[in-house]
Formats: sequence, structure tokens, C-alpha cells
Amino acid sequence: MAKRNSQAAKTAARERLRQERERQAKRDKIKRQVIVACSIVGVLAIAGGISYAVVQGNKPGYWDAAKDDKLVKPANTTGTNGTTVVIGESSAKKTLVMYEDPRCPICAQFEQTVGATLDKGVEDGKYKVQYVGATFLDNSLSGEGSKNALSALGAALNVSPEAFLEYKTALYSAKWHPEESDDKFKDDSYLIKVADTVSALKGNTKFQNAVKNGTYDKWALEMSKTFDDSGVSGTPTLKMDGKTLTGSDGKNAPMTVADFNTAIEAALKA
Repeated sequence: MAKRNSQAAKTAARERLRQERERQAKRDKIKRQVIVACSIVGVLAIAGGISYAVVQGNKPGYWDAAKDDKLVKPANTTGTNGTTVVIGESSAKKTLVMYEDPRCPICAQFEQTVGATLDKGVEDGKYKVQYVGATFLDNSLSGEGSKNALSALGAALNVSPEAFLEYKTALYSAKWHPEESDDKFKDDSYLIKVADTVSALKGNTKFQNAVKNGTYDKWALEMSKTFDDSGVSGTPTLKMDGKTLTGSDGKNAPMTVADFNTAIEAALKA
């Protein structure tokens, strides 16, 4: 009796073991199926992510899309696309053409050192100044600050030539002009903050909306194209009667008041 009970117990134990093995096998099979399914989903997700990234990368950026915007010309401009910006007395016989990129640190240095003297010559009627804005530093340094600042300058020009000049001076000032590697001008809020130091622009809702809405973004691109087509290779560059004004080194723009006065007087007499 005891022997039969022992045999029965062994048989029952073997049956339980068999059933447990079957259940474990089923669990393992299901686990493998889940892992495979998850792997497939993961691969598809990665592939989908890559595809999305490729699609996003191939989509036109904001400034590429802005090329197709409607062109809005600021007031106080002339020319086919409103890219001729001339400031000064109409009676002034000669025009100083000035090429600058808003992010250019050398332009900032020039404006901080020579800018007031140049503006005084315009006020005194010695010459008019034609401004040509460039944005090539956005490409070489990456970013969009030059284009965005140029658009904001268009908004200032729409207010008045005086607001334009004062705003340009503020943007290039030691206080507000960022390092060339710092793309601060890409931020509308920063551009508006700088504009608040200019009386005609401070709290000027129309100006601020133009900056925020990118009203003159297309114009900034057209102005940039004007620079690209000019043949000028760097900024700052000053020209009068087609001849480049240089400092005492005979190569670069006059970076001191003395060098500027010498160069401009010679150009005016030519």
C-alpha cells in the first residue's frame, strides 16, 4: 500500500513537472514573440524617426520660405525692391556707399570709433550715405541674426531715416553688440530691447509688430542679395565714386577718425 502510494506520488510529481515545463515553454515562446515584436517596432520607430528627420531636414527653413513672402518695402527707400537706402541732404553732390553686416565685429568697432564722425559729415551736407546691408556671417558662423537684425533695421527705416541711424548705432554699440559667435540678434525680444534705447522706437507698437511679424524679412533678403551682387567681399567697406576708401595701410577700411577724415577728404576732392 505504501509502495503504491509512493509510485502514485512520483507519477503525480512527474506530471506536475511536465505541466510546469509546458507552461514555462509557452511563457518563453510568448516572451520571444514580444521581444521580436518590440524589436520590429523599435526598428520601425528608428526608421520612422530617421525618415522624419530627413523630411524635416529637407523642408525649407524659415528664411528659405521667406523668399516667397510678399515684398514690403520700408518707407524712405527707392529702387525696384526698395533696397536703395540713401540718407542725407539731396544737395550733397557725392554719396558714400557703406557696406555692413549686423553681426560683423569689425563693423561694430568701426561704428563705435568712426560712426559719429561719419554721421556728422552727413548732417553737415558734405555727402550722402547709401547703406547696403549684408548677411553673409549667418552662413559662415551659422545662425540668422544678421538677417533678423537687417529686417529690424528695415522696420526702423520705415519710422524715419533718423530712427534707422540711431538704431544702427545702438545695435553696433559696445553695450548691445554681441560676440560674433553669439547669435543674439536672432531674438526679436533682444532687438526690441535695443530699440527701446532709441526715442522714436521706444514703445513703438508699429515698429515692434513689424519686428515680431517679420514684415521686412523679405526685404532683408533682397537687401542681402544687393550686397552679394555688389562684388564686395567683406565688411565694413566704404566706397565713393566706385573707389574703396582705406586707412593708412591702404587695404582695410579707415578704422580711426584721423584715417577716415583723410580718406573722405581725398574722396570728396577727387
